[in-house]
Amino acid sequence: MLTRRDLMGAALGALLAARPGADRAAGADVPAASRPNLLFILADDLGYGDLGCYGQKRFETPNLDRLAREGMRFTQFYAGAPVCAPSRCVLLTGLHTGHATVRGNRGTTLLPEDLTVGEVLRTAGYRTAVIGKWGMGDAGSTGVPGRQGFERFFGYLNHGHAHNYFPDHLWRSEGAGSEAQRVPLPNVVPDATPSGAGVASERRAYSHDRFTEEALRFLDESAAAGTDDRPFFLYLGYTIPHANNEAGKRGMEVPDLGDYAGRDWPDNQKAQAAMIARMDRDVGRLLDRLKALGLDRNTLVLFSSDNGPHREGGNDPDFADSNGPLRGIKRDLYEGGIRVPFLARWPGRVPAGTVSRHVGHFADVLPTLAELGGAKTPGSLDGISVAPTLLGQERRQARHEHLYWEFYERGGARAVRMGDWKGVRPQWHAPPELYDLSKDPGEGRDVAAANPEVVAKIQAVMDRAHTPSPRWKVPPRPDAASPAPGRQSPPADSGPTPLR
Repeated sequence: MLTRRDLMGAALGALLAARPGADRAAGADVPAASRPNLLFILADDLGYGDLGCYGQKRFETPNLDRLAREGMRFTQFYAGAPVCAPSRCVLLTGLHTGHATVRGNRGTTLLPEDLTVGEVLRTAGYRTAVIGKWGMGDAGSTGVPGRQGFERFFGYLNHGHAHNYFPDHLWRSEGAGSEAQRVPLPNVVPDATPSGAGVASERRAYSHDRFTEEALRFLDESAAAGTDDRPFFLYLGYTIPHANNEAGKRGMEVPDLGDYAGRDWPDNQKAQAAMIARMDRDVGRLLDRLKALGLDRNTLVLFSSDNGPHREGGNDPDFADSNGPLRGIKRDLYEGGIRVPFLARWPGRVPAGTVSRHVGHFADVLPTLAELGGAKTPGSLDGISVAPTLLGQERRQARHEHLYWEFYERGGARAVRMGDWKGVRPQWHAPPELYDLSKDPGEGRDVAAANPEVVAKIQAVMDRAHTPSPRWKVPPRPDAASPAPGRQSPPADSGPTPLR
C-alpha cells in the first residue's frame, strides 16, 4: 500500500493534486499573486487567560494585545491535546489524536508516511523553516524536520532537552531531507541526560533569545531572496513559559526578572511574568522587522499555545488566573487544558479588531495554510480551512460537526465538543460528564443525567473517532464492581462566567 509520502514522489505537487479526495478547501479564493508569507508562533504552556487581550490583569502583554487589536482574536479555538507532543502532531498533520501518529508525550516520532504542513506548503513553492521546539523526532529518526518538509531547522529536537533554557547545545539542519547536526552553546550543564536535559551551572546563552535572533535572520534572508515567487512559512516554536522540570521548584528559568523584579510576588510568579514579557517583547520585534522589510502587508501572523497553563517548576497557575474563566489546566481535557489563545493578523486582509466565536482546533491549521498558500489540501483530514473566517467571509465558513480529543496519561481521558455541548470522560472508562458551554463555559454543572440522548451521541462520536494503535494502548477497564476512578467533583457553582 502506498503511503502519503510515496504518493508525493519526485513530482510532489502534481501527485498530491491527483490524490483521491485531494482538493482546495471550499472557502476564500486567494489569487496566486497574493499568497501570503506565513508566520506561526507557538507558545508552550501559555494559558487562555495569560494575555491582556484575554483578560490578564497581573502582567502586561502589549505586543500580543496589538496583534489582537490589528487582527482577529478567537475565543473558541482549541489545541490538539492537553500536552505538548500530541498537540504539535495535530498542528502539523491535520489529524486529531484519535488516529494521529503521536498521541502522547512518549513515542513522539513522526513516520515516513506522515504528511506535514511543511511538506504541503513546500510543494506549493514555499521556503519552509522551523525554529525552536520541534519534538517530533530525535536525530537519526524519520521525524527530524528535514525529513518532514522543513528545509531549515534550528532548535530542540526532543521535549526533555527543551526543558532546559540554558542547554549546552542545540540542533541545526539545512536542506530538505537533511539530518540535524549539533550546535554547541557556551552554557555548562553538569550531569545532563543523553537528550541534553538538565540544569545549567554556567548560564551564558538563553535559548529563547537565540530563537528570536534566528527568526529575525530568516526574515532578513527571505526579504533579500524575494518572496513574490517563493513566499516563506516559518513555524516558530517558543518554549516560554514552560518550566525546566529538572530544576524542581526553581524551574521558571529566565535571565532576569525585568520590570517584575520589585513586585511583592513569589519568585516563580515574577519569573513567569518576566518570561511572558520577554516573549511579548520579541513578538513585537518580529512585527516591527516585517514592517521594516516591507513584508508586513503580505504576511499572515498566527499566534497560539500548545495547551493550557502548567503547575510545574514552582509555577502556580492560580496566581495570575492563567486559565481565565475556564476549568482545568495542562493535562486536563476540561476547557482550561485545551482552549487556547489564537490570534491572526494580516493587514488589509484579516479585518482588524475583530473577535471570532468560530469553533476551531489545531487540525484546521494545515488546511487553512494550504488554502491561503495555493497548495492542494490532502484528503482525509480532521481539520477544515478557516480561511473564510480569517478573511471576513463568515457566511462561506464550514463548521465542524464535532471536535475530538483522547489522552493517555493518568488513566486516560476523552472529550468531544459538539455544538455548544462538551462531553468529558476524565478517565477513559469513567462515566461521561456533559456541559452546556453556552451557559457554563467553566464546566461547573454536569448535566449528563438530564440529557441522556446527547450523552449517547457524544459517546458514539468517541467510539467512532478512536482508531486502535499498537503504539497507544487503551487503559484497562477497572473492576466492574469498583467505582469508576477519576470522577472529579466540579467546582462550587458560582454561575456562568462570561468569556473574555
